[in-house]
Amino acid sequence: MSQPAAHLAIVTGASRGIGRAIARRLASEGIAVAAVSRTLHPGDGAFSGSLEETVAIINGEGGNARAFVADLGRPEIDRPALVADIEDAFGLRADILVNNAAATRRYETAFADMPREHFSDSIETNVWNTWDLMKAVLPGMRAKGAGWVVNLSSRLAGPRPGPPYAWHPLGGAVLYGATKAAIDRITTGAAMELYDDHIAVNALAPNRGVATGHAAKAVPGWPSEPEETMAEAALLLCTEDPAKVTGRVAYSLGLIKEFGRPVRTLDGKALVAGWQPDDIDPADILPDHLVFNPAPPIPEAVSKQARA
Repeated sequence: MSQPAAHLAIVTGASRGIGRAIARRLASEGIAVAAVSRTLHPGDGAFSGSLEETVAIINGEGGNARAFVADLGRPEIDRPALVADIEDAFGLRADILVNNAAATRRYETAFADMPREHFSDSIETNVWNTWDLMKAVLPGMRAKGAGWVVNLSSRLAGPRPGPPYAWHPLGGAVLYGATKAAIDRITTGAAMELYDDHIAVNALAPNRGVATGHAAKAVPGWPSEPEETMAEAALLLCTEDPAKVTGRVAYSLGLIKEFGRPVRTLDGKALVAGWQPDDIDPADILPDHLVFNPAPPIPEAVSKQARA
C-alpha cells in the first residue's frame, strides 16, 4: 500500500508541453499534483492536449493527480479560492507552485503595432497571475514551514544582442520578453523577502527551445532540448534546500550540469540517453545562460530587524 503524499504541487498550464512534463515528473516522485489549465477535454483548446489526458497519464503511471479548470488570464478569477479548492480536494496544503501558464506569445506582432488588449492580457496572465498565485499559496507554505515556487521564464527576458541587429524569426519579442523579465525580478525579490520563511523562489528557463509540438511549429528546425531536461531541472528546484537554492534565474542545462543531476524519463523509471550531465558540453552553455544567485547569509541583526 502506497504512503499518502506529503507534498502537494500546483502546476499551471499542465494540459500540454512543459507544464504536463513537469507535472508528470513531480508525480513520479510521489508528489500529489493539481493540474491547472483552461482546457479540460481533448479538442477544447486551440492546441492538442487537455487536463483529462494529463491526469490520466499521471494516474496511469501510479501517481496522484486531479484536474482543476481555470482560465488564469481572466482578471476576475479568484485565485485564492482556486488554491483553497485544490487544498480541500487533496486534504493538503500546497507547498509547491509551478507557474507555467502563459499568454499567447504574439511574436508576429511588432512593438509598434501591439494593441493595448494584447499588452493587458499578457501582463494579467504572465505577471499578475504569477504574483497572485504566489500570494495565495503563502499561508499554506508558512503553515508547513517550507515551500518551493518555480516561475517559468525565458532567454527572451534578456536583451537582444546588437547593434548591429540581425533579423530574427521572433522579432524583438518585446511583449513576451518584457513579462518574463518582470518574472525574473519578482522571483529574486520575493526570494529575499521569503527567505526567513524557508520558502524558495526560483525562475527556470530552457537553454534551447523545448521539443514540444507547439514549439516545433513556432520555430521549426531550431536546436532544441527534450521536455525531460526542463522537468528534471524543475524537480530539482522543487526539492532542494530552500536555504541554499533560492533567488536564482536558472537555465535547465546549466542547472543539471552544476548539480550533476541525472535526467530521468518523465515517469522516473529510466535515464534519458544523450542528456546526462556528462553529455552536456560546457561550451554549449554560454555565460549568459547561467545566472546563479545563491541567497547570501543574512546577518542575524538584519534578520531580526526585518521581522520586527
